[in-house]
Amino acid sequence: MKAKELYSYLESSFITPGMSDVWSQYMGSISDFLCSNFKKRSMGLVCDFAREIKTVYTAVFPSRGVMQRIIDEGTQDAMLFVHHPSIWDIRKAPEVFYQMDRDLLTRFKDRRISVFNLHVPLDNFGKYSTSATLAEALSIKPEKPFAAYFGALAGVFGKTQAATVQELKQLFQEAVGHTVRLYHYGEDVVCEGTVAVVAGGGLTETIEEIAQNNVNLLITGITVKNEHSKGAHEFAEREGINILGGTHYSTEKFACQAMAEYFRELDLPAQFIEGIPILEDL
Repeated sequence: MKAKELYSYLESSFITPGMSDVWSQYMGSISDFLCSNFKKRSMGLVCDFAREIKTVYTAVFPSRGVMQRIIDEGTQDAMLFVHHPSIWDIRKAPEVFYQMDRDLLTRFKDRRISVFNLHVPLDNFGKYSTSATLAEALSIKPEKPFAAYFGALAGVFGKTQAATVQELKQLFQEAVGHTVRLYHYGEDVVCEGTVAVVAGGGLTETIEEIAQNNVNLLITGITVKNEHSKGAHEFAEREGINILGGTHYSTEKFACQAMAEYFRELDLPAQFIEGIPILEDL
């Protein structure tokens, strides 16, 4: 497929005029690789290195391991689709995001491998969205989106057949493949079978809206109790809202797995590249 054709299709399918983002202001160390349009709006095509796209890789973050895997496969004329254009590592706080490796970006350019990013657009509620795909992985039926975020609605309220928080914790661990963290601030029974799902982060931004909807369980990614989240944890404890955390990476990977299928439906060979969850998120 012609690269411009694929870029245009992704734009029209996911990006709306009301969306915005802020990535480019933090990506000065690799600004010479970035598209002028990405520098303006921080979404869509990040690095325009290809004219023809013969295969697509999807990943949550463009980590060194992900980029090296693509290089090691001898790939040319391809695209790396990422949810984030930078790499998350809470252990590096206060600078929790770092940038793509310059040497690997040079090799991407030589191999004609573009980088395309949908952060806010993929968080926005829909078939491929981060929270909807996480809900699906937990057999939670979405009912309504919530959590306004840069022109998107990033969370979802949904119904579960699980009766208790402990049941959902077990389902969550099975889905992500590692331990999860429960902050047991409320009753174990899931109130009216409704839960809030916000993949990635969102604890501090959504907890009050969750309380307003009489929901007593939030399933999200980053839940560590620190100076940033202390107030949200205190609020959740006062309101009896349980919090389940599964890491930034693991709660967003389902959307990137679904996007691999999206590209295959466009007759493009596509594969999801696994990353590594950072358990310190919990």
